[in-house]
Amino acid sequence: MPYIPHTEEDRKEMLETIGVKSIDELFREIPDNLRLKGELNIPSALDEHRLLAKLSSLGRMNKQMLNDAVCFLGAGIYDRYVPSTVNAIISRGEFLTAYTPYQPELSQGYLQAIYEFQSMVSELYGMDVANASMYDGATAMAEAAILAHGVNGKKKVVVSGAVHPHYREVLNTYCWSTSLDVDTIPAPEGATEDYSKVDAETSSVIVQYPNFFGTIEDLAVARDAARKVGATFIVVADPIACAILPPPGEFDADIVVGEGQPMGISMGFGGPLCGLFSCKESLVRRIPGRIVGRTKEAHGEHWGYVMTLRTREQDIRREKATSNICTNEALMALCATVYMEALGKNGMQVIARDTVQNTQYAIKKLTAAGARLRFSGKVFGEFVLELPADPREVQTKLLNQKILAGLPLGFYYPELKDCLLVAVTETRTKEQIDDFAAKLADAIR
Repeated sequence: MPYIPHTEEDRKEMLETIGVKSIDELFREIPDNLRLKGELNIPSALDEHRLLAKLSSLGRMNKQMLNDAVCFLGAGIYDRYVPSTVNAIISRGEFLTAYTPYQPELSQGYLQAIYEFQSMVSELYGMDVANASMYDGATAMAEAAILAHGVNGKKKVVVSGAVHPHYREVLNTYCWSTSLDVDTIPAPEGATEDYSKVDAETSSVIVQYPNFFGTIEDLAVARDAARKVGATFIVVADPIACAILPPPGEFDADIVVGEGQPMGISMGFGGPLCGLFSCKESLVRRIPGRIVGRTKEAHGEHWGYVMTLRTREQDIRREKATSNICTNEALMALCATVYMEALGKNGMQVIARDTVQNTQYAIKKLTAAGARLRFSGKVFGEFVLELPADPREVQTKLLNQKILAGLPLGFYYPELKDCLLVAVTETRTKEQIDDFAAKLADAIR
């Protein structure tokens, strides 16, 4: 949209049109004691080219971390390679449209892309059906818990302490607003083992696969705990890991959610993201958000795509809605769709295997550098190192040497105050890992 400044004459004309004499009168409903008096304490206005120069100088003060440093930070958002195909497709003008394709006759291309997205997410997770994407993985998980409550009416959500802390914070917010109780299972050894908190009052059991620490959880044990009390079994799954791990659907998961960012979406500044949501067919009428369906057109000669089963959303039958999410991250879902189409099944398996190989090599080199592997379970892409020095100080030292070392865990897990969560993707090279190990040895010495 072009930049269009408003002149004093423009403002006067707009105020006259709506029947007020001044900006103050426009906001007369705001009590006088709450209004700002005087001028804001900000610099005076600049003309356009001086403003651009000022902003550029401020921008140069930032560290361009992903350009200047090697990233070993993950914790939910990952430095994976984005094929050039992705940006080439999503930059096309026909995809820069209004986000809601209400008129199918004008939106067949976008509807087909969403349908393909749903189909591939379902296959990746081993589930019957997927929706047209959600805001992010955290809200997808929270929506899954709300859905489970709607199915069985129980009011207790049991979640593993090895689920991403941010996801659990969002879950707490959602459950607070719907009067559900959240009970957290501790994971002292980096994996969920004791499911004794799962009882007859439990609505759903939630685990992450692989979990926040990178450990591959035993989904069969979690499933059995849920089935024993008639609870809904929810899995938060990494889509890249599912390219080589048995998908949650093979463990009879009821709902599988996840974060689509690793599939063709740049890290950005922590977003935008793309939530994945899939479930069994029996839950399809309760699934949040929207679904795109495929059918034959009136003459039965060609396929047609259309949004379907949207009565569960607030914008149609508000009093019976099961969710207030009425949108989808269409452009980000398109990134993930192009990514999956470009790589295919074999390509995604290669990415996942390279991640495993790089992770194992990094564990070998970093533990030889003086760190200790904190947990012993099998991992994918991430692992926890215990350091003989303050992880925050080590992180700062390495940042000054152009290495983004990882996430100090003490803020989220006080018992892991000496630990660093390290992520390794397919993009990391042997030379980068060797350099990290050498600089880590110096930093903790």
